[in-house]
Amino acid sequence: MKPIIKAAELQALYGQENFVIIDATSGAEARKTYESSHLLNALFVDLDRDLSAVNDPRLGGRHPLPSVVAFSETLSTLGIDAESHIVVYDRLNAANAAARFWWMARAAGVNKVQVLDGSFRAAREAGFPLSEGEELAPEPTTYRFEQWQLPMKALEEIDAWTSQESKLIIDVREAARYEGLTEPIDLIAGHIPTAINVPFMGNLNSDGSFKDPEMLHLLYEPILGRRDAKDIAIHCGSGVTACHSILALAHAGYDIPNLYVGSWSEWSRNDLPIEPKH
Repeated sequence: MKPIIKAAELQALYGQENFVIIDATSGAEARKTYESSHLLNALFVDLDRDLSAVNDPRLGGRHPLPSVVAFSETLSTLGIDAESHIVVYDRLNAANAAARFWWMARAAGVNKVQVLDGSFRAAREAGFPLSEGEELAPEPTTYRFEQWQLPMKALEEIDAWTSQESKLIIDVREAARYEGLTEPIDLIAGHIPTAINVPFMGNLNSDGSFKDPEMLHLLYEPILGRRDAKDIAIHCGSGVTACHSILALAHAGYDIPNLYVGSWSEWSRNDLPIEPKH
């Protein structure tokens, strides 16, 4: 199943037996925003509560993955099982939190998961029906998975990769953060040695929609070359925005590369080498 769905395609899914729509809007006012207006029947998930296990950023970064038990329970509470067809959106054109949910659901073994192109704005502009308040809780399932099923790399493995020319580490943060000119969130500015910068906003058209697969190939083919996906790791600040670029690669037809979940927020807190040197 293609990982991106257009707003015009969404209406046809309503009424299907296993269809689930998810609002993954993030931020301090996310719940209030959801309750004021959301796509009809959309169920709310919270980035910090449902899609992360926030703890010590030195141990997994600012948004480490929850346990498989916890995320199994989240999916079950949302009425999701292996047969579900999920569409997820958020309020940002870039759909970073939606991409994180897409990655996690796929890694949990749910195959029919799509991100709404252009997110909430695109659906609203297409005249999609809206609702407010809370949606009725669905009938829970008993979905379980034993381990994350998409490739990941841990801190120690990324550290080893910095001395291996065959490996490619991609940092998808904006250029100013990568170059160490500014750091609005984490404690130290800079980037992981040998990592190259491919800002995630390059995945999008000016209207916030994803570029088509051909355009994404023009962007990524010179960067990836003939490398196997197992030799590529994607990271960002905390393992959320990296999922956006992994989604873009999947949209372009590439195999899914490794996600480094801890990302810069973990690396920069562990007394490891940093470029440019401070």
